Amino acid sequence: MALIMKYIDSLHHYLDKYGDPRTKDWPLMSSPFHTLGICLGYVYIVKVLGPRLMENRKPFQLKNTLVAYNLFQVLFSTWLFYECLRGGWWGEYNFRCQPVDHSTTGSAMRMCHACWWYYFSKFTEFFDTLFFVLRKKTSQVSTLHVIHHGVMPMSVWFGVKFTPGGHSTFFGLLNTFVHIIMYTYYLLTAMGPQYQKYLWWKKYLTSLQMVQFILIMVHAFQLLFVDCNYPKIFVWWIGAHAIMFFFLFKEFYRQSYNYRKLRSGKTQSNGYSNGSITSKKHDGDKLTNGHCNGVSKTEETTEQKHQNGTANGCSVSDYYVKSEDITTNMSLTQRKVTAEQ
Repeated sequence: MALIMKYIDSLHHYLDKYGDPRTKDWPLMSSPFHTLGICLGYVYIVKVLGPRLMENRKPFQLKNTLVAYNLFQVLFSTWLFYECLRGGWWGEYNFRCQPVDHSTTGSAMRMCHACWWYYFSKFTEFFDTLFFVLRKKTSQVSTLHVIHHGVMPMSVWFGVKFTPGGHSTFFGLLNTFVHIIMYTYYLLTAMGPQYQKYLWWKKYLTSLQMVQFILIMVHAFQLLFVDCNYPKIFVWWIGAHAIMFFFLFKEFYRQSYNYRKLRSGKTQSNGYSNGSITSKKHDGDKLTNGHCNGVSKTEETTEQKHQNGTANGCSVSDYYVKSEDITTNMSLTQRKVTAEQ
């Protein structure tokens, strides 16, 4: 135990010596272990404790809560995007090379504060997963989803601790812009089926996420070939994250696309989806409402749509679906089509 405490003291000494003094005494910034503990607690709650507590309970109906939450995220992301622009990206920042301004001047401190609030926003996004658990949408608590939300707070903490400003804030600028669009989509879906006609652009959300990571990767790795007073370790750190998330999203997009192709034709007209039997609906015999639970559905007279990520028989437009489920369901659907032929 004494040896462990020695290493912890050495780590804190290193953080105090090389960390940005402006954020030293800010909430949760004195040590990485607070953030690490919160992230591990998040994973345990959404993967173990939450599903166990909800196992014998009915799912919560959270329509008004989801509307309020998504509206908050749209406004919060919009404000963060504006602060990143005013903190530097609206004029004085350089896309090719932007060192960190460690001074206490107006724009430098504005960006510094924006970085901390961006870090804080990663914790508020935990509610995405908590709402899935409370609504018993456990198939949407995917590996990709949990990795994305569980890793980000820890990653951003290091940025705020050592480089709260400069080149790496391009990541936050793009990410908050994408979140404005993403949470607007979730807000409209949570408000009810009458708003579905405004969601023609839902299929582009995953593509937008992938383009985001490509731009972040290019922006970060260019410093490997440019003489710039910016820590190379953060170039690799940000670039590696962009690569990892790009390929995770790419794999989801590929499997989701293949699954949609298999579901077309006979599987859409006869009411079979994801290994469950669903009676035809009166509104164009559509299969909707994300049939991911393998149970029979009764006849419905109105077209029920998705909320916060479930859409049209789990052909969702974002990453909140377990890719393993897509693969399994593709196999089930293929066997059904083969049997009928």
